[in-house]
Amino acid sequence: MSRRTKMIEKIKELMYKPKFIRNIGIVAHIDHGKTTLSDNLLAGAGMISSELAGDQRFLDFDEQEQARGITIDAANVSMVHKFKDNEYLINLIDTPGHVDFGGDVTRAMRAVDGAVVVVCAVEGIMPQTETVLRQALKENVRPVLFINKVDRLINELKLEPEELQNRFLKVIAEANKLIRSMAPEDKKDEWKADVAAGSVAFGSAYHNWAINIPIMQKSGINFKDIIDYCNNENQKELAEKVPISEVLLGMVVEHLPSPDISQAYRVPSIWDGDIESVEGQTMINTDPDGPLAVMVTNVSVDKHAGEIATGRVYGGTIEKGTEVYLVGSHSKARAQQVGVYFGPERVNTDKVPAGNIVAITGARGAIAGETICDIGNKIKEFEGLEHISEPVVTVAVEAKNTKDLPKLIEVLRQVAKEDPTVRIEINEETGEHLVSGMGELHLEVITYRINEKGVEITTSEPIVVYRETVAGTAGPVEGKSPNKHNRFYIEIEPLEDSLFKAIQDGDIKEGKVKGKEMAATFMEYGLDKEEARRVWDVYGRSIFLNMTRGIQYLDEVRELLLEGFDSALDDGPIAREKVMGLKIKLVDAKLHEDAVHRGPAQVLPSIRKAVYGAIMLAKPTLLEPMQKVFINVPQDYMGSSTREIQNRRGQIVNMEQEGDMVTIESKVPVAEMFGFAGDIRSAAEGRCLWSTENSGFERLPNELQKQIIKEIRERKGLSPEPYGPDHYIG
Repeated sequence: MSRRTKMIEKIKELMYKPKFIRNIGIVAHIDHGKTTLSDNLLAGAGMISSELAGDQRFLDFDEQEQARGITIDAANVSMVHKFKDNEYLINLIDTPGHVDFGGDVTRAMRAVDGAVVVVCAVEGIMPQTETVLRQALKENVRPVLFINKVDRLINELKLEPEELQNRFLKVIAEANKLIRSMAPEDKKDEWKADVAAGSVAFGSAYHNWAINIPIMQKSGINFKDIIDYCNNENQKELAEKVPISEVLLGMVVEHLPSPDISQAYRVPSIWDGDIESVEGQTMINTDPDGPLAVMVTNVSVDKHAGEIATGRVYGGTIEKGTEVYLVGSHSKARAQQVGVYFGPERVNTDKVPAGNIVAITGARGAIAGETICDIGNKIKEFEGLEHISEPVVTVAVEAKNTKDLPKLIEVLRQVAKEDPTVRIEINEETGEHLVSGMGELHLEVITYRINEKGVEITTSEPIVVYRETVAGTAGPVEGKSPNKHNRFYIEIEPLEDSLFKAIQDGDIKEGKVKGKEMAATFMEYGLDKEEARRVWDVYGRSIFLNMTRGIQYLDEVRELLLEGFDSALDDGPIAREKVMGLKIKLVDAKLHEDAVHRGPAQVLPSIRKAVYGAIMLAKPTLLEPMQKVFINVPQDYMGSSTREIQNRRGQIVNMEQEGDMVTIESKVPVAEMFGFAGDIRSAAEGRCLWSTENSGFERLPNELQKQIIKEIRERKGLSPEPYGPDHYIG
């Protein structure tokens, strides 16, 4: 029996022993060494040669990943490792570090129970490290810390043992600060990165060695020895004495939870159903014999097998050939094949029980965030996946050949399914197809993939996505229905910052509000008692309140009112961009007594007109997306680097110096960031490291408002000037 066949047999056996399973993600800032670290774990399991570990980048098997030298898609692999006297099934997800692909990290964190957070010893905790650690903690995923590239501190920066120690302590303190602020209340102490307990390791993934306190005690090697090995260029011998796979495995097995432990505290926070029900108890106990509950975290398209849904089995067992129910899309599908990932390939098994990560072939119609259950036992959906960033850059896409148009529409829908952070708008009337992504690189990769699927396309210059809001108050503004029998009176004002932030962070969920159930939450974030009890809808980071009393028939048109409110926010009056950050109050209404005269054709236009009119009277303003930009550069190039930021309407937020290196933290509009990569390299003559992080929306400077609004309207085929408020008042 070959080694591969033996491992597959072992995987099938261990699948049924949750105590010996570890579902882990490897997360970090870009270029901190995640994929290199994954190589070492694969080598430790005998899946790749230990000689190639660190160079092979086995899990970057996509052409674009190899060409660019970065991870674009989260990659899954299942492997068996022996630790002490037991064998463990490790289901590993290697995630991207580039800010444009952060959606993959969010989705991967729903599938795993533990995360190895990799931090470069030279750069320390960077913006994306914070973001991915935050994403892990938000999903109740327990972290351990691996400080990578320690050899560079010794060989390049020539640090003494004491300086090394101080550098490590700083990284650990920063990580623990985040863990303390975001870990579940009862887990804050248990989850902190603790050197003495062995939940922090130090090493070099590229040179295949690592060390932590338990391994120091076992091998007798200390930091002074490590400095000697590095200075004598003898890291190969060091890797034989303290192999990284052994150290990491020890950390993963002893500090990261098995599914039977983690599901007890994770399920209540990601599933809204009754925990005491049969389904709830099946998930809490990782029971393979109970009702099926699978959360889909990713969908990819295979040339030969069609759509492959990757997900976590939280309860029951998914079997090959069985019919399943997709809760979100209310449809049935057949699981033609089920299996596990072996890196670039999938290995089919007949069934996959609770506690494992599964690949399902044939679940047509599934999207990331979908809940799969048994046909005869429909369960409540899992909580939706909330992506921290949102698309801020758009390109218009056209098929080179008109005959490819139907295929292009199909391919765009496929791309949106594979990557839920991509937003696709297909206007079949004008033939314009808009693809929105997280940044320039994200759109480049999407464009490449559309071409790869056999459709040749041309793309426009990137367009920045703006948002509309108001800077003042207005109202009451009247909206009359076309038949003049119904009137609505609207007041509008900017939403309180604390409430806006709570909606943005997901502390307040968007959606229609039933009764007064959320009143206490709204009061907590700044609404007064009367307003808090009268919120009807939370949508597009705005809220709709019914401040009327005793209006006859109002309840009958409630759904129509909210539909009109939602559609007005999707398509604002200034530039047809989305609207956010509004508090809209319905203060009075007059409704016709006959239901025939207050149907959708009357209510929808009147509420839209009233909202538009109020926006136009309340100092309407455009918001532009911003990015934080971090540049690490030698002091000699500090001036040219800061000029590069200032020339792009950027603000310098902070500067820190360490040795002869300066870290510049700044905030720059996304609209000014095109071509930045080439320009900053020229400014610093290639001697800089830089990274970005999305930073929400901020008000566009007054002097640019008119010009940008005119450009957007002309691009969308609208008249150059937005209509005055009179146009919107019924």
